[in-house]
Amino acid sequence: MAAVSDEATAAAIAKLEADGAASATIATFAGQLERLAAGDLGMLPESGLEPVTELPDAESLEVDGGAIAALLDQTVVIKLNGGLGTSMGLAGPKSLLEVKDGLTFLDITARQIEALRNEHGGARLPLVLLDSFRTREPSLAALASYGPLSGDLPPDFLQGRVPKLVDDGSFAPVAWAADPELEWSPPGHGDVYPALVGSGMLEQMLAAGYRYAFVANADNLGAVLDPAILCWIAAEQAPFVMEVADRTAADRKGGHLARRADGTLVLREIAQTPDQDLEAFANTERHRYFNTNSIWLDLQALSAALGDDGVIDLPMIVNRKNVDPSDPNSTPVVQLESAIGAAIAAIPGARAIRVPRSRFLPVKTTDDLLVLRSDAYELGADGQLALAATCAGRAPLVELDGDHFRLIDEFERHFAQGAPSLVAAERLTVKGDVSFGLGVSVSGAVTVEAAAGESLQVEDGATLSG
Repeated sequence: MAAVSDEATAAAIAKLEADGAASATIATFAGQLERLAAGDLGMLPESGLEPVTELPDAESLEVDGGAIAALLDQTVVIKLNGGLGTSMGLAGPKSLLEVKDGLTFLDITARQIEALRNEHGGARLPLVLLDSFRTREPSLAALASYGPLSGDLPPDFLQGRVPKLVDDGSFAPVAWAADPELEWSPPGHGDVYPALVGSGMLEQMLAAGYRYAFVANADNLGAVLDPAILCWIAAEQAPFVMEVADRTAADRKGGHLARRADGTLVLREIAQTPDQDLEAFANTERHRYFNTNSIWLDLQALSAALGDDGVIDLPMIVNRKNVDPSDPNSTPVVQLESAIGAAIAAIPGARAIRVPRSRFLPVKTTDDLLVLRSDAYELGADGQLALAATCAGRAPLVELDGDHFRLIDEFERHFAQGAPSLVAAERLTVKGDVSFGLGVSVSGAVTVEAAAGESLQVEDGATLSG
């Protein structure tokens, strides 16, 4: 690998400075460039890792009734809200997509916060968003009707952005005159740490008496603050806790928890795995737990770990892409990223806790969206989603034809009369151009297929079984 030249490094830093990046973001990126120059691609080979076999179980914890109100009053909920949902064809914030009973992700999150406040004596419990420049204005406007959800804190702070680097060995910042915005990439959720410092948000939280933060993806409606976990963290004096869940075959590509020989917990992503170790990475019996990206932080411990420069030593993720993701012939680039959960290896005393699958309900595809919109899930008055009792504890599996359902406009057109009933379904597979009428019910494992080049309409009130 060719070394990153001094000129390339200087050009990348100058580009960040001209963009108005915070000093913590610049220092973090500069550290990543140093690693890249040294040939460090952030790889975590299997030979240096051991499996994690036992963890504390969140389902065995109890709420400390005498302590919880005070703890909630010292806790902030941070939602990672920088995504636009471009993979689903969305032009705006993904969190403003209608997901259940006419409500968006942010609507449901606001209801969850309000319910927790009301249940526990009016605790402050502010909701703060980590926004991007593109999600900030519409997201804050959507939440305005709920009043001051952020309480005595600003309603959001901004994630940074970093230059994409030409993947030709020089690693100079790429220039793309056709669309200069494509010269930049998000630095991953690990950017939450320099963003907290660079925005002044961490300092404001501590000054206002907040001690803990619960951080989760805005599109994961299962990630509701759990008072029992908060009580456990306070009692254990844990500085950092990652929520993990049991891996299944569907989670083989997601980041998993492992342990170094010295006992330190680490998060390994697939981009950090050497090719010869990919089989071990995907082995769900060896590596049993995946990262749900729900993180608990002791803000005082985090402040100490970040130090004066706001930099925390996180493993780097090197992603190779094209400067224009829609054009495979555009300039190959390197995007340097980090994961929020990677701090588990950087903060002394960091812990992980096993949580039930119900705390991981992300919407990454329209397949996921259809399941949540259906009657397989019920939305409570407290904003919490739960599987319908008749689902027997298992959500149906949906697989929609990508050519006709991947983009949200096409999805909405094919389900213009609403989602079918899936409460009795095990699996629904749809192949081809199929539209569903009003009041359709699915039972068991069903495949619906339209002939090539033709469309198929499932009639109103139809019952599909298999």
